[in-house]
Amino acid sequence: MSQTPLLRLYRRMQAWPAGQWLFSRAVCLKAPYFASIAPRITALEPGRCEGRIRHRRKVTNHIGTVHAIALCNLAELVAGLMTDASLPPSMRWIPRGMQVEYLKKAAGTIHAVATPEAPLVAATTGYDLPVRVEARNSAGEAVFRARISMWVSPRPPR
Repeated sequence: MSQTPLLRLYRRMQAWPAGQWLFSRAVCLKAPYFASIAPRITALEPGRCEGRIRHRRKVTNHIGTVHAIALCNLAELVAGLMTDASLPPSMRWIPRGMQVEYLKKAAGTIHAVATPEAPLVAATTGYDLPVRVEARNSAGEAVFRARISMWVSPRPPR
């Protein structure tokens, strides 16, 4: 399978000084809402995306931990990037739903990993693709899990 434009951009930028930071900023320019969590994409390949957010005031809740919605934003971001980097060019995607589990208070740098539960394939009709995301704190403890339903469908003809 050929590389998607997103994956090509990611791989090209990794050779640059501050490439991860620049790629993460570019993603936030395309989808501005994600800038609210200041993510850093640390790995992207077909079938896997990793990203992290730092625990800072902007993502802190009233009890001093990382806010639940900041964790959801990180999960949706890494799941979407993984899906985009993995799909054949004839397909497109959109998140359709998310189920989450908050396993323990999230503090410190949070690292999330997204992987598909099934192969991403070209198809003539749309299908549901479940994506698993697990987020861990800096001690390696799981603090959050999500299952995101991505609706994958053929791109309309131009």
